[in-house]
Amino acid sequence: MSEEDKELELLKAKRMLEMQKNISQRQKIEEVKTETKKPQISPRDLVVKQLGYRGVEVLQNAESQFPEESKVVIEKLAELIRGGEVSEIIDGGKLLTLFRSLGIRVRMQTTISVEQDGKLVSWSDKLKGDIKTGSEKSSESTTESSTESIESSGSSNSENTFSSTTEN
Repeated sequence: MSEEDKELELLKAKRMLEMQKNISQRQKIEEVKTETKKPQISPRDLVVKQLGYRGVEVLQNAESQFPEESKVVIEKLAELIRGGEVSEIIDGGKLLTLFRSLGIRVRMQTTISVEQDGKLVSWSDKLKGDIKTGSEKSSESTTESSTESIESSGSSNSENTFSSTTEN
């Protein structure tokens, strides 16, 4: 029985080695699969993740106005982010400055808003309102001054008439 026990032990040992090899091969295959399954993040998506306040807006304007140039900038910026050289959040102002320093004049739509009566009103609407109000006031003041001048001229005539009759 001791020989059978030894043979049995050898068979068990061989079986264990085979099982370990199979397990290690499966793990290697799974590692390769997970590495290939990992979706490669596109350079644009990587850059968008780093963008802060109004950064996406600047990026969209740049892509629509300068598609080829912005593609190159995005790829280089993504390389810097992957390399760890750029780790801070890039807001719209910084991105716009980057594009402009490279000679890419990205145009942004801007509006100026002011507070009027507790509401935000665009500057152009405010000026239009002031012009209307100003023209209404000037037409009212013109009417008032015309009325006053008519009244004063009429009253001065009557005063003159009255004065003249008193003197006579």
